[in-house]
Amino acid sequence: MATPIGNLGDLSPRALGALRDADAVLCEDTRVTGGLLARHSVAAPMLPLHDHNEAEQTPRVLARLRRGERLALVSDAGTPLVSDPGYRLVRAAIAEGIAVGAVPGPNAAVMALTLSGLPPQPFLFLGFLPPRAGPRAAALAGVRAAERAGLSVTLVLYEAPHRLPEALAAMADAFGAERPAAVARELTKRFEEVRRGTLAELAAHYSHLAARGEVAVVVGPAPAEATGEAELDAKLGAALAAGMSVRDAAASVAEATGLPRRQVYARALELGRSPKA
Repeated sequence: MATPIGNLGDLSPRALGALRDADAVLCEDTRVTGGLLARHSVAAPMLPLHDHNEAEQTPRVLARLRRGERLALVSDAGTPLVSDPGYRLVRAAIAEGIAVGAVPGPNAAVMALTLSGLPPQPFLFLGFLPPRAGPRAAALAGVRAAERAGLSVTLVLYEAPHRLPEALAAMADAFGAERPAAVARELTKRFEEVRRGTLAELAAHYSHLAARGEVAVVVGPAPAEATGEAELDAKLGAALAAGMSVRDAAASVAEATGLPRRQVYARALELGRSPKA
């Protein structure tokens, strides 16, 4: 069940009822959830369930569910499983035929998308990028390759505030400096802020002003790209001139442009047979 992402007034009556009816509440941090329960005079016992103990706790939780207990799963903020623990437990419960229900509510990714001013659908939620530069660049390159192949979606992701400047710079490198984007932080809280601009502008802003609080980043869809025949021939010609085989040149250019490999290979064969000037 979803819990507030900042404003405690966002706990729904249905969620509060589920907490009061629960035999126990599974939570990431008992200190965080304990404060929420105390605020609403909920006396249910809490059981820690987080990334480091979910595998160990799952059999114990399933045993309690098989006995007919009602257990509520919450994260520290927002909707469980969305970049939070709980997926393995829910999957295991479903596999055993145990009924699983959900109480909807706050979610930072959807709220950031709503406030971004960017196309709301379709969108792709990426969660957190890898924290290190190399894996992060590889992850962004994979998304960019999908875009070159025709993916056209608004991207939504989370980022730690201290990594925001380097993450925005990496996105500007991968997606283009002029790509429209928005940074949403402290959503539903007193100092809520949504800053909109290009990736380059946002990277420059946060390189000089440290972000605070929880952060969500929204990146607009890639602009339509069309690889014309002259550009295709130029890319293939350069690859062949560099000594690549026809097959390797076609594979490389197809990956770079997103064009069907068979189409590129056929054109590479034609160029390979053309008489040299």
